[in-house]
Amino acid sequence: MNIYKIRYSDKENAFQDLKSKNILVQTLEGTTYGQGVHAVVEIGMICINEPTEEIAPIYADGYHYDIMCEQDIDFGVNEIQVTNPKHVFAGYEKQLFNEPIL
Repeated sequence: MNIYKIRYSDKENAFQDLKSKNILVQTLEGTTYGQGVHAVVEIGMICINEPTEEIAPIYADGYHYDIMCEQDIDFGVNEIQVTNPKHVFAGYEKQLFNEPIL
């Protein structure tokens, strides 16, 4: 199983790339996972501070997704390394991201 942390400039670019890689597949019933894909988690924009009434939120660059799948996928510059993730897959908390899980 492979875990990927990926970042795109925006949601539309992400959706198009995920479709082009057959991670997301359009069917008559709607959008579903491609073969070998176990999860696609839309993280979205990540707030990196603690906003208050006086402090506006500050967001990390990009629009984020986590992918769990059987196949090796080249996400190119969209693949990122994360040391303090906002999301982890249960049972894979100690997994070093982007290395195969045995």
